[in-house]
Amino acid sequence: MQDRQAQISQVVVTAGQMRDIEGRIFAAGMPVAALMEKVAGLIALRVQEVAGSRVGILVGPGHNGGDALVVARELHFCGYAVWLYSPFTKLKELTSQHLRYAQSLGIPYYHEVEQLPDCDFLIDGLFGFGLERPITDAIALAINHLNAWRKPILSIDVPSGIHTDTGEVLGTAIRATQTFCLGLWKLAFFQDQALEYIGKAKLIDFDIPGADVQAVLGDAPRIKRITPATALSTLPLPRPPVTHKYKEGHLLLICGSRRYAGGAVLTALGARASGVGMLSIAVPESLKPLLVSHLPEALIIGCPETETGAIAHLQLPEKTDLSAFSAIACGPGLTLDATPIVQEVISSQSSLVLDADGLNSLAQMGTIPTLQKRQTPTVLTPHTGEFQRLFPDIADPKEDRVKAVKDAAVQSEAVVLLKGARTAIANSQGAIWINPESTPALARGGSGDVLTGLIGGLLAQAATKEIPVEDIVATAAWWHSQAGILAAQERTELGVDAFTLTQYLMTVISNLGKI
Repeated sequence: MQDRQAQISQVVVTAGQMRDIEGRIFAAGMPVAALMEKVAGLIALRVQEVAGSRVGILVGPGHNGGDALVVARELHFCGYAVWLYSPFTKLKELTSQHLRYAQSLGIPYYHEVEQLPDCDFLIDGLFGFGLERPITDAIALAINHLNAWRKPILSIDVPSGIHTDTGEVLGTAIRATQTFCLGLWKLAFFQDQALEYIGKAKLIDFDIPGADVQAVLGDAPRIKRITPATALSTLPLPRPPVTHKYKEGHLLLICGSRRYAGGAVLTALGARASGVGMLSIAVPESLKPLLVSHLPEALIIGCPETETGAIAHLQLPEKTDLSAFSAIACGPGLTLDATPIVQEVISSQSSLVLDADGLNSLAQMGTIPTLQKRQTPTVLTPHTGEFQRLFPDIADPKEDRVKAVKDAAVQSEAVVLLKGARTAIANSQGAIWINPESTPALARGGSGDVLTGLIGGLLAQAATKEIPVEDIVATAAWWHSQAGILAAQERTELGVDAFTLTQYLMTVISNLGKI
C-alpha cells in the first residue's frame, strides 16, 4: 500500500495523459457515476476540515460540475447551509441529474452570481482539467466577482481558468486557497505562473490502478515529483564502515573574485555540508586568507589574479591537473574576466557544474555547440535570465518552464536545473524532475551559490557509483529547499540569508528520522 502511494505521489501527468488513463478505467467497466461518487466523497471529507458552515458551490457544465454537486449534496446531509451557482444553461447529462436531485433536496440554485448569499467559503467546480479556451464575457466577470469577495475558495482538480499543462491563465482564473488535485498530479501544479492561483495543493488519491498508469506513461514516467523518499535514496548515507577521504569524493571549486568574495565562501559552505571527502577551492590569491578562516579543513588554492581581482589562470598543486578531481563546480563570483578559466574546465574530462558567471561565459561561447563536444556529465543551474542567455532560441521559460528545461537539456546534452518557485531538472533524454516544495525565503542573493556547492559535493561523492546525475541534482535541489523551508519556519521568510541557509543544511539531515 505504501509503495503504491509513494509511486503515485511521484507521477505528474499532462491533460492528454490523464484523459487516456481515465479512458482505460471507464473502458474496463468503472461507471463514471461511481467514480464521481467516490471522488466527491473524498473531497467532502477534506472540505469538512475547513472552518465554516455556509458554502457556495460553483457548478460547471461538465463532470467537474458533477463532482461539485455530489460534494454539495454530501455537505447538505452533514448540516451545512449550501447554495448552488451556475451560469450555464446546458449541462452534461450526469451533471444535470445531480443538479435535479440537489434541487429536490431543497438546495437553492442561482444563475446570477450576485444572487449568491454570503458564504464562509466557496467550492470551485466550474472547469476541470483540459480547459484550453480563454474564459470571456459573463463567466469571466463572474469569476472576477467571486475573486473579489476574498473568501476562501477550494478548487476541484485545477482552479477554473488555469491551463492544465502550462499553468497559463486563460483570460481569468479562480484564485484558490486550496486545490484538490484528483488522482494524479497535473503539470500546472509545478508551473511558477500558476502557483498564486492554486494555493495549498492536496492530492486526492482515488485508487487509480498502477497498470493503467503504466500503460499510458510507460515503465518510467517522463515527469516526476521529487519526494523525500526519492531524495533520501540518493544521499551518500550511510557511509561504509571502512572508507577514507578520497573514497568520499574530491571536489574542486573554482569561484570568487576580489569583487565577489562572498560567492566563494557560500559555495564552499554548501559543498562542505554535502559531506564530500576532500574539498579544494581555487580562488584569487587575495581571497585565500578569507577562505582559510571559514573552511580550515579545505585545501585553498591561491591563484594569480588579474588587475580586476579575477582568477588569471589556475595554479593547481604540483603534479595535479583537472582530471585528478571527482567533480568540478565553477562560476559563483568569478566575473567574466575569468572566462578563459571557464573555457579550460569545459575542455576537461571532469564532471562539471556551471553556475553564475560560469553560465554567462558559456553563453558567450555558444551553449549548445560548446557542450555537445563534452564527453562527461555537465550540470547547468540557471535562473530564468541566465537560461534565456544560454538558450535564446528556446521558448520563454516563463510561459512553460517544464517544456523549456526539457528542450534545453535535450539540445545541450547536459542536465539542466532551472531555478524557480518550482525548480525543474531535465536530462538529455527528456526526463524531468520537479521539486514540489520551496519557499520565497530563498529569493536572496547567494542562495544559488550554496546550491552549486551542494550539487558539486554530492556529484563528487557519487563519481564511482552508478547513480544518474539528474537524480543527484534532484536530491541537492530538495535538500536545499528543505533547509530554506526549515529556516523560514524558525526565522521567518525575511531571516534566511544565504549564510544562515548553510547552517540549516545539516539540520535537515539531522531531522531525517522525522521525515
